[in-house]
Amino acid sequence: MLRTIIIGSCVSVQGTFVRTLEGGKIAVRVGNRVYSGYPVAALAA
Repeated sequence: MLRTIIIGSCVSVQGTFVRTLEGGKIAVRVGNRVYSGYPVAALAA
């Protein structure tokens, strides 16, 4: 499942969900790299 996270104040990364981390963060994989950050909230349609 693709997820989008925020890293810092203006950088976002979209990748495959890896796991849930402490403090509300999640990890996503992009190629061989794993990034962690806060998930972007889904908007209701």
